[in-house]
Amino acid sequence: MKPFALAPKWLQEVAVADIQRWSRKKKMEVVLRLLQGEPLDTVSRDTGVEMSRLEAWRTKAITGMELGLKEREGDPLLAELDAAKRHIGELTMEVELLREKGKRSGAFWPGRSRK
Repeated sequence: MKPFALAPKWLQEVAVADIQRWSRKKKMEVVLRLLQGEPLDTVSRDTGVEMSRLEAWRTKAITGMELGLKEREGDPLLAELDAAKRHIGELTMEVELLREKGKRSGAFWPGRSRK
């Protein structure tokens, strides 16, 4: 038996429309139609999606584009931070090597004689 088979015909159509899921690709196609200037009510009628939901999809798409365009490539601050991290790594390695050398020679451990 189909779900909603006992419900009136008009309720069956509404219920099936509510259950329909939209893939990311289909949502993107619909939002592109809106961004290209197609009227909201026309797209809503064509797709069967309520206008409030279409507006929400458009808002999310625009927010995503803004975030995507906000990222910088070749940001001088990031380059400087990366250089600083590399330098810290080199200094840390140098300190570790000096500690090992000091342990072997007894310089940092009083009472140990040099070998």
